[in-house]
Amino acid sequence: MTSPYTINLEKWLRAHANTENAPSMEAYMKNHFPFLGIRNPERVSLTKQFTKEHGFPKGEEAVRVAQELWSLPEREFHYTAIMILLQIRKTVHAAHIDVLESYIVTQSWWDTVDTVADHLIGYHLQRFPTLIPDYVEKWLASNHMWLQRTAILFQLKYKEKTDVPLLFHCITTMADSKEFFIRKAIGWALREYSKTDAESVQTFVANHDLSPLSVREALKVIHKKQGNTGI
Repeated sequence: MTSPYTINLEKWLRAHANTENAPSMEAYMKNHFPFLGIRNPERVSLTKQFTKEHGFPKGEEAVRVAQELWSLPEREFHYTAIMILLQIRKTVHAAHIDVLESYIVTQSWWDTVDTVADHLIGYHLQRFPTLIPDYVEKWLASNHMWLQRTAILFQLKYKEKTDVPLLFHCITTMADSKEFFIRKAIGWALREYSKTDAESVQTFVANHDLSPLSVREALKVIHKKQGNTGI
């Protein structure tokens, strides 16, 4: 039986659907998902209005509501599910990693995968670092592109707390991939870490056979700084 909270939230968002916006939003996501046509700023505002009146669900109820929203076809519900999961990320137990993993392998596209990988899984693994070795190796060996991308990206916000050998291990493991989203992730992860340690990223790129896309993305910040200083 669907949660009354989910039923009311679904009705609230559907009442604000915009059929004029939907086609362009669907096209931007390569028509992988239908859309209600509620653009992001309005969707966030509407959700805040709803939660101001009804509050955010907590604990297992929040997990249940998020899953029910995730099972709906329109993409705005998936984004709203992530908003709810973000509200409880500080309180969930270690085993919640399996729930988060399920959001990587279902309804998968870069827009949700990257948010879950960075803001949810990355945060969760900082809270429970003993999970990292087993899960990262499992994701790398999974032959599932989005799990592999998650293994590369989950440390995006770790900065000086980045496990650099692990980051480089993930990248070298996936360096031969022909998948655009893997090559892009490699460059993105290296670019973000270059803001913390540019020298180590330059050395790594120089000593490894990465795709031109990965290299270009990895060195963007470094080259920009070099250009600004006239180097």
